[in-house]
Amino acid sequence: MPTGVALRDARQQLFDAAERVLLRAGPNALTSRAVTAEAGCAKGVLHRHFSDFDTFLAELVEDRIARVEAQEAALCGSAGTGTVTGNLAEALTTVFESVAVAIVALITSRDELRAKLRATRPTGVPLASEATAMIARYLAAERDLGRIAAGADIDTLAPMLVGAGHLVFADRTGPRPDAEAVRRVVTTTLAGVTGEPRGAAAPE
Repeated sequence: MPTGVALRDARQQLFDAAERVLLRAGPNALTSRAVTAEAGCAKGVLHRHFSDFDTFLAELVEDRIARVEAQEAALCGSAGTGTVTGNLAEALTTVFESVAVAIVALITSRDELRAKLRATRPTGVPLASEATAMIARYLAAERDLGRIAAGADIDTLAPMLVGAGHLVFADRTGPRPDAEAVRRVVTTTLAGVTGEPRGAAAPE
């Protein structure tokens, strides 16, 4: 195993290595040794940048949350364009096709990690909560534009969409869900609140 490999932007490379381990082998395989081996560096590199492994994991979660928050601007900016169904299907795929499903499982399986995250995020499940907030803001923008019914219960629809999206992508070992499967989830959840036909998707 390498013992003296210098890493440029070591923190980000360690985060990316942890993501690869999560995607390949799941939360139970994520250890400090697995992360540094994946990154091709000595184990001590991780501990030079983070006080302990749970601190590393908490910062990994925060880094991935920041990506969801960055995605929100693009999603809300798409309001009024394409179709509501297509925009939401694409957004849910972007969130859950990545490492988000594995990170949610990681959070629920590690007590110390949850405790660290609670210090700054006292309610909800980190990452899932931010994804729900993103979807809710987008739905509100579309409601303001008249593409979603004025009486739509956004506070209920947003967590339903995120929960359903999570389930579609939850089987890490199974085949990747196709685009039509995600669109069906969105269409069914939004039945009655948009004027779009079943199977509507954003134009190419």
